[in-house]
Amino acid sequence: MQFKLAFVTVALATLAAATPAPRNEPASSCSTGPIQCCNTVTSIADSSAAKTILGLLDIVIQDLTVVVGLTCSPITVIGVGNSGCSAQAVCCEDNSHGGLISIGCVPVDL
Repeated sequence: MQFKLAFVTVALATLAAATPAPRNEPASSCSTGPIQCCNTVTSIADSSAAKTILGLLDIVIQDLTVVVGLTCSPITVIGVGNSGCSAQAVCCEDNSHGGLISIGCVPVDL
């Protein structure tokens, strides 16, 4: 297990650039769960780190254009001014992997 965690950490550290989704939705349109703040937002096809993490977690996704968020945490307070997210705010369909990866994400404006 420690090897998997170390491998995932290295995979995330080597990820150089994110490929954001083409448009942002308003945060109020998020109905799938809490809005997340993700360090990286990319499609599975564009990210070897995302593919590696999905493989290590035994998650199979057929559509490689699905947008995922890597190293995400919930945004607890959304209000005027600073949202507390200095990365990409997203609304995702599946946030059940401990913040390591969130699946089916759509970038949102706070």
